[in-house]
Parts: sequence; C-alpha cells; structure tokens
Amino acid sequence: MENKRVLIIEDDVEINILLSKILEDLGVVSTSAYSGTEGLLQFQTGKFDLILLDLMLPGINGEEFLRELREISSVPVIIISAKSTLDDKVGLLRLGADDYITKPFAKEEVKARVEVQLRRGETTINKEENILIWKDLKLDKKQRIVKLKENSMDLTISEFDILQLLMENPKRVFSKRDIFEKIGKGLYLGDDNTISVHISNIRKKFLKVTKDEYIKTVWGIGFILD
Repeated sequence: MENKRVLIIEDDVEINILLSKILEDLGVVSTSAYSGTEGLLQFQTGKFDLILLDLMLPGINGEEFLRELREISSVPVIIISAKSTLDDKVGLLRLGADDYITKPFAKEEVKARVEVQLRRGETTINKEENILIWKDLKLDKKQRIVKLKENSMDLTISEFDILQLLMENPKRVFSKRDIFEKIGKGLYLGDDNTISVHISNIRKKFLKVTKDEYIKTVWGIGFILD
C-alpha cells in the first residue's frame, strides 16, 4: 500500500481522525476534508487513489459530490454513512460508488474494504492497444481472444461481449437490463434469464483454471468485475 493516497471527506472531526489512523496503519497517506466543497477542491488540486465519503456534509453533500466526481473521474469511492437501508445503498452504487460501509463501523472492516479498492486500482487497462487486463485475465478486443493465466478461454460471442463490457468499465455495476441492451440483444423484457446463464457459463469456464472469482454478483443490482 506504499505511495497510495486516500482523501477522507467527513465533517465529524473524531471520525475523520479515526479514519486517518486506520489508513496510517495500512501505510496509506491520507488527506482530510470536512465538507463536500472542500473535498472537491482537494481532489481537483491533488492526486488520490481512493475517496472515503460521508453523505451528510456541509456545503456540497455526499450525493452531489459523487455526481460531480463521476463527471470527471472514475477514482474508487467508499461511502461511509449512518444510512443503512437497502434503497440507500443501491441508489449510491448506481450513482457510482464502489462500496458502502455503515456507521458505526469496525476498524478491520474499513481496512479490508480499503485494501480491496486500492488493489483493484492497480489493474492495468490499455484501451489504446485493444488489450484489456484484469488480474490474470487478458482480453484482446481486436482478435477477440481471452486468456486466463495464459490459458485460452473458449467463450461464445455473447460471453465475450459481456466480459468485454465489464472489463471496459471495471468500477461499474451493470444490471441484467444494462448488459442485455448494451451487447445488442435488443429490448430487455424483465423476465429474461439469458444474461445470468451467460455469466454462469463464464464462471464455470474460469473455474477450470482458477478459484478466483472474476465476476461478482451485487445482490439486487447486477454484476461487476471483481
């Protein structure tokens, strides 16, 4: 976690300090902001690998901050909030958040979730050369070849298209409707199980090579690269 920088946007001074200490234990450099407005200014003038974001903030609130941020950056964002309903979490994930921690939180949970996001940010994606790389997975868009740990994967056209969509947008959760329509299957009617079957087939093929889960199910929302 060396040289990683995290922006903490939290107006409660004690919680802000606690989060800073948690990050310090991970060897991560943190910068603190105490309002959405200050957080946006800090982000625009600095370079960060991750943002820890409260929702109830003076100035620009957390939702507004996230909307503005996603217009200019795909940097990972973990929401840390007392709001705990499923609707709150789903809404923020759809808005562009990468993860959600409910207050009060455990230090170890924060550490684990921060580590996951910072490791994810180390992945290389080279769109200019038509090569997408995620962990040990490599996809060649031009030649339509997929390799996992240098093993060639025999994917169908639809399976390849789904995987390409997820790898091109590694921070985004896609619903079945999103995937169905974006890979050119037409209008999604709401009761079609095609996408779930395709993703299940991709997982089975990957499982022959590795136990690592490359496509994560976000319950109630959809799928994301993991």
